[in-house]
Amino acid sequence: MNKIEKQQNTPEEQVARELEEDIIFGRLQPGTRLREDALLERFGGTRHFIRQALTRLERAGIVTHERNRGAKVRSFSSAEVRQVYDVRELLQRQAALNIPLPVPPKIVSRLQEINQEYRECIATDNRRGIHEHNDIFHKVFYAACDNPYLTDLIRDYMDITLAIRAKNLADPGLLQVSIAHHDLMIKYLQGSDNWVLAELCVEHVRPSKEQYLEMLGD
Repeated sequence: MNKIEKQQNTPEEQVARELEEDIIFGRLQPGTRLREDALLERFGGTRHFIRQALTRLERAGIVTHERNRGAKVRSFSSAEVRQVYDVRELLQRQAALNIPLPVPPKIVSRLQEINQEYRECIATDNRRGIHEHNDIFHKVFYAACDNPYLTDLIRDYMDITLAIRAKNLADPGLLQVSIAHHDLMIKYLQGSDNWVLAELCVEHVRPSKEQYLEMLGD
């Protein structure tokens, strides 16, 4: 799960979840303006609830707010994509290098369980499930480094890059690559070579960066 909770109890949470899904599923492209009047017409309720929902999305890192211009789906320039992925790769490489290998069997079993559910979501084109199980897999995986400060930063950058990563959910070929990488990560967790594991973790995030840069024409 990401910063927008799975259980929704308030109107602003429901609005935030639906807008997040629109971003994940590609119905709202990076840079799209989120106009309050249009959202009121779609969701009803009050302007207060709409603003609260947009604030939640802004805290989650997938919406930005510009003074006098309102909210929009977060977008990145080519330079920003490279910069944010430089940081993400550094964080994930270091976490992988810090994981004591081999990991306990219970971690392996949990990751295998999550990955099987991920497979099932891919098979049924359940994009919400694909997104959530992919994120759960990585949070469990990186928690094995036993450094909560490092894992918190990794989670932050997973949220920041959601609008970049979301396009992969509609690409069957990239989803199969993701599954294959997850299988290898689980295998390497049972071995003793942290460097091989770390290089795989970096390789795993590069397709989303490259696809977004291609979209920008870079």
